[in-house]
This record gives sequence, structure tokens and C-alpha cells, in this order.
Amino acid sequence: MINVKSLKFDADQKLLDFVQKKVEKVEKFFDNLGDIDVTLSLLPDAENKKVKLQTRIPGEDLVIERSARTFEEAVTDAVDAMKEKIIRSKEKKFDR
Repeated sequence: MINVKSLKFDADQKLLDFVQKKVEKVEKFFDNLGDIDVTLSLLPDAENKKVKLQTRIPGEDLVIERSARTFEEAVTDAVDAMKEKIIRSKEKKFDR
């Protein structure tokens, strides 16, 4: 399940749909993935947006934070990084 929180602003439906669509792709990389928490926030300089993805795989908490000029860029970067992190974690577990 994907939980989206927006801090100090109200995310519009278009942004929420974008986040949902992008983050759903992460679920395909690991069968036993916990809930994915997505936190959207504005940085104090107002120029940049911050996205934090958190999830859990057995034995490990995974957290990715990314900032960009738009939430869409930050979400895309965070999702790509999370996919890589999940793949690396799976490889480590199976190499043992």
C-alpha cells in the first residue's frame, strides 16, 4: 500500500495520481515489500521540493530522499534510487 503525505501544503489530485503511478512500479521489484510511505515537502528556499520514500523489506528499512525543482522530478529520481536499492538488497541476501 502506498501512503502519501504532503507537509505544509495541499497536494492536488494530479500530483497525487502521478506519485501513485510512479511509486507502484517499486512494488514489482520485491514480493514481500512493506507499505511505501511517501512524504512530499517544500524546502525553505521555496525553489526546491523534497520527496522521501520509506519502505521495509525483511530485515531492512529502506529510505530514499531526493530534492528537485519539481515534485515530479524528485519523485522520479527517488523511485529510480529505491529500485536500485531494492535490487542491491536482494542481491546481497541471495549472495550469502
